Amino acid sequence: MNPIAKKTADEPKKAKKLLLIDDSRYLSNRELSWLEFNRRVLEEALDDSTPLLERLKFLSIFSTNLDEFFMIRVSGLKEQIAEGILQKSRDGMTAQEQLNAIRERLRPMLAEQMRCLHNKVLPQLAENDIKLVPFKELNREDKKKLESYFLKNIFPVLTPQAVDVSHPFPYVSNLSLNIGLIVEPDPNFDHGKLEYLFKDNRFVRIKLPPNVPRLIPIIDGETRFALLGELVAANVHYLFPNMQTNKCFLFRLTRDADLELREDEAGDILRTMERELHHQRRFSFPVRLEVGASMPDEMIKNLTKSIGLTDEDVYQIEGFLNIPDLMTLYSIDRPDLKDKPIRYSIPKPLRQKENIFDTLKKQDVLLHHPFTAYSTVTDFIDAAAEDEDVRAIKICLYRTGKDSPIVKSLMKASRKGKQVAALVELKARFDEENNIEWARRLENEGVHVIYGMRGLKTHSKVTLVVRSEKGDLRRYVHLATGNYNPTTSRIYTDLGLLTSDPEIGEDASDLFNFLTGYSYQTEYRQLMIAPINMREQMLELIEREIENQLSGKEARIIVKINSLTDDKIIRALYRASQAGVKINLIVRGICVLRPGIEGLSENIRVISVVGRFLEHSRIFYFANGGEEEIYIGSADWMHRNLDRRVEAIVPINDARLRESIKQEILEIYLKDNVNARILNADGTYQKIVAKSEEAEFDSQMYFVGRNF
Repeated sequence: MNPIAKKTADEPKKAKKLLLIDDSRYLSNRELSWLEFNRRVLEEALDDSTPLLERLKFLSIFSTNLDEFFMIRVSGLKEQIAEGILQKSRDGMTAQEQLNAIRERLRPMLAEQMRCLHNKVLPQLAENDIKLVPFKELNREDKKKLESYFLKNIFPVLTPQAVDVSHPFPYVSNLSLNIGLIVEPDPNFDHGKLEYLFKDNRFVRIKLPPNVPRLIPIIDGETRFALLGELVAANVHYLFPNMQTNKCFLFRLTRDADLELREDEAGDILRTMERELHHQRRFSFPVRLEVGASMPDEMIKNLTKSIGLTDEDVYQIEGFLNIPDLMTLYSIDRPDLKDKPIRYSIPKPLRQKENIFDTLKKQDVLLHHPFTAYSTVTDFIDAAAEDEDVRAIKICLYRTGKDSPIVKSLMKASRKGKQVAALVELKARFDEENNIEWARRLENEGVHVIYGMRGLKTHSKVTLVVRSEKGDLRRYVHLATGNYNPTTSRIYTDLGLLTSDPEIGEDASDLFNFLTGYSYQTEYRQLMIAPINMREQMLELIEREIENQLSGKEARIIVKINSLTDDKIIRALYRASQAGVKINLIVRGICVLRPGIEGLSENIRVISVVGRFLEHSRIFYFANGGEEEIYIGSADWMHRNLDRRVEAIVPINDARLRESIKQEILEIYLKDNVNARILNADGTYQKIVAKSEEAEFDSQMYFVGRNF
């Protein structure tokens, strides 16, 4: 049946819509909301109770998140300014005002990050015999060993680039780490006929080779490390014989990475994507310059002007430049400095020795990762590849990872003569090259590969298996909130549903026909599909809760998503709040809705949960007058998910599974007072203070302790 219950004659008439003033004051700024989310990531690193190497990991994630933020969001704002676009954001800010606010809010966070790293994390790692040793503090023997390493492994690949009339300022690649220094003529050396070339000082840029580790073991087998930049600086004279070298300074550039694919002009989307990636690497415009705090002002000005940035784009870093390089330390075998490993479980119905398809004929199975072993998914797909009765496998691949067992199973299925179709989304941001490689390998094995749809990203996470049983064909479906990536499944919380429900199976077939063929199915039996019907049905579900509330029926909304930015959804939630509907939103990241405003959103409570695992599941609960409905799927409540992506959301039809999701997942998150923070109306987050130590409740650790 359709997820939206049909109205009957004896139902109350539709309640009059509550009025909402369309005012920018009722929305928070999207970019600043994201920064507040990243502040929550930083708080995990600042927490002394977090294991030491995990604190380092969160410092790294904070930096990596910022890199993507500048490459996509900040670059977009700068592009608006460059093109003279005066349109304000939905909360009433110009692009320039947003950039100013970003800088003002970000600089103190960066200073706090560096204090945590240099005053807490690195000293405590040193106390645990994991040390970054400044080059100047090494003894003569260690320096000699490292000098030999430099001459053998680093010197041959370095390319110093001087800047003068015949050598323009070099191209600086995105996120590369570089050394800048001034080289002078040696007054005690006679340059002879070439003296005219060596009479002036020169600025020189040296790119640190990305294929050489940033942290270099001083002695093999030990956990003492020297820094690549310091090693190059200490031996830079080898690059400039008979010249004088001055102090070396590190700098790092961030460029625009928002790939714009002109699909209307693309004859072959695979080749076009490859060309665009190559073009982007070479010609994307700069957006941020990070420099060591000790770099002289004159050098900063020279870099800023030469690269094409302004003083406002410069971030002087008081400490280690590019913290993600320190994640080498995380690979050290020190379990005492990391989170305790979790014990993965297998759902009870799948522990039987019977064929998985026989199990799914009897009941649906809910998966809750990472607590449920991801082998439940890979085994399902591999079982389909091996099963002689399986006729076809169809799957949507958005991010798969570099060594995916799922892709290997698909290739095996194709070799066994099964019909295999894989939609590989080439436009998955930052995974484009990886997906191009997998697409080619799949094609070489005879898999039917589709490269997404023109103008839309395919973000749905769906697998369809078609099996011959007693002369009939039966469909089995896996539909999830997370990517088909076994690696990230260990740190992302996600839900998945395994089902043989005939209507869900028919809907999955219609969805794949839409993706692979020229079908335009608009009526789905069970699934909500974006951009076909999802927005409309979500709005109807919210409207139904308003009607139930006004009619005295049970009404409540609980939603767990990554981001909430869609205007129409937000306005509907405001109307529901005005009607008295109690709304709990668990929004990990961006939330531009402003809760707690009297007369508008006082019935809306928003929390963000950031902890050991990255909250990624999307769950939608509606009380529906006592006949509860729950949905899970791939979509957030964002314009891009509802209008510009292919997304799939599935109802949980099994009452037992609905109760489990409500009581053992959603209500558990709502009880969290360790990882959760409450969103205030001004866009800031407030820590929940437990009444006593015994009252502290950590939702993620609760899940770790359960046997799903």
